[in-house]
Amino acid sequence: MLTALSIRDIVLIEKLDIALDRDLTVLTGETGAGKSILLDALGLALGARGDSALVRAGAERGVVTAAFSLASNPPALVLLREQGIDTEGELVIRRIQSADGPSRAAINDQPVSLNLLRQIAGALAEIHGQHADRALVDVAAHRQLLDAFGGLEADSQEVAALWTTAAAAEDALRDHRDRMARAEAERAYLEHAEEELRALAPVAGEEALLADARQLMMSSEQFAGALGEAEEALAGDGTSVARLNAALRKLERRREQAGGRLDAVCAALDRVLAEIGEAERTLAEAHISFRFDPRELEKSEERLFALRAAARKFKCTVDTLADVRERVSRDLQALGDGGAQLKALERASAGARAAFDAAAERLSNKRRKAARSLDKAVMAELPPLKLERARFAAAVETDAGKPGAHGIDRVEFMVAANPGTPLAPLMKVASGGELARFMLALKVILASRGSAPTLIFDEIDTGVGGAVADAIGARLARLAENLQVLAVTHSPQVAARAAQHMLISKMEEVAGKRMVTRVQPLSAQRRREEVARMLSGAKVTEAARAQADELLRGRA
Repeated sequence: MLTALSIRDIVLIEKLDIALDRDLTVLTGETGAGKSILLDALGLALGARGDSALVRAGAERGVVTAAFSLASNPPALVLLREQGIDTEGELVIRRIQSADGPSRAAINDQPVSLNLLRQIAGALAEIHGQHADRALVDVAAHRQLLDAFGGLEADSQEVAALWTTAAAAEDALRDHRDRMARAEAERAYLEHAEEELRALAPVAGEEALLADARQLMMSSEQFAGALGEAEEALAGDGTSVARLNAALRKLERRREQAGGRLDAVCAALDRVLAEIGEAERTLAEAHISFRFDPRELEKSEERLFALRAAARKFKCTVDTLADVRERVSRDLQALGDGGAQLKALERASAGARAAFDAAAERLSNKRRKAARSLDKAVMAELPPLKLERARFAAAVETDAGKPGAHGIDRVEFMVAANPGTPLAPLMKVASGGELARFMLALKVILASRGSAPTLIFDEIDTGVGGAVADAIGARLARLAENLQVLAVTHSPQVAARAAQHMLISKMEEVAGKRMVTRVQPLSAQRRREEVARMLSGAKVTEAARAQADELLRGRA
């Protein structure tokens, strides 16, 4: 849910901080007070297209910050994990719009693209209003909404998995057929290449090993010379092992009479002799390791040159020669197995496609049944919303010739706003107020199964009053039992049902002689006055206050 909204320097809003509760929150105010500015700012945070005109005059930039609690929003958490965005149950979106044009966005202080922001914001909140660009009516989502309504998510996931399997089997079959066709056309070349590569027997990583060994053998004389100098130094007169041994034996014979004064000397000489012996041994081993037969060098060079020549011939690297050999062998094997592998792949592909077709057909039948139930449920919601003559239908178009991970169906919500008119796409037929009320009816039906946890409705009660406005308020309150609902409204019947009431007003700053928009949560007394104003107009009468009391008592 949306827990807080902070706005800085957006149009007439200089500084605004709002804390929001769950349930139903209404925002009211006179025409021109700035309700649309508030929604424009919220839309900016949810990924709407940036516009430098939104920045308050004289400011360098405008900033909108929206904080969301993710306690019960698994879809959003999954998206965030997939994108590597850290969160501990709270998500903060910050959108900065500069006065010179560009905007940027961040989620939990991590910069994100506008596309990613929209994707994540779609799992957080939806804005439904008078204008198509605010109503999140995405035809691509209708199939998902219908599946959610019908409880068909598991069936849909099964179809998607079977489609993946069938597509992979078809790709394997196509690759094998291409390999066979290519192999048949190049049989003579492949046979020659296989014979040559089998004789060469390349091994991945062999080039580096040969090059290192070649370089070592070419430098062996230099290494041997340095080792020889070390051996000569150890064998010289100054450090003769025989002389040291003789001295040590003389000292050890007199050791007992020295009263311990020769112990350290004897131990030191013993260590020196041991180290000299170890040095002589390791030098000898190292010397031997650098003795290379010139024929070995010649052999390594010939092998290295042969591998590099083959790599040039087959237009690859030396390290991938083994892969080329394997591919050539597979191509020839495809020709030599009598078509057994081809037949096996054909059976696998046909079986996978048959399993997908059967599951897709079952899902399609279930979708048509769910569509009829959805039609009936939505139609029952329309009369109280002054849409008693309208029709709604979840159209399921099945085309087995256009399968996909979704199955074989295209789903689109269709309406006819007036009697005698044909059904047409929702976005193309309904007027602003009708569209919002259709969306409200859909949301009431789908709220627990296919909705973002926060819904914002922009003046969906425009052009209606009395019983219809009361019906709209009742449905918003029903939605708010399970979701967070924010509603910009001119209807006192809707406002009276809110758990939280905020007043949007425009006032002139005395010092700056400029207009600014304010948003204030209303106390019980001020809420009574605001509902009375909505009932009576500019002049609040006692009769309006009494009627406001009646409305508020009836919703308590």
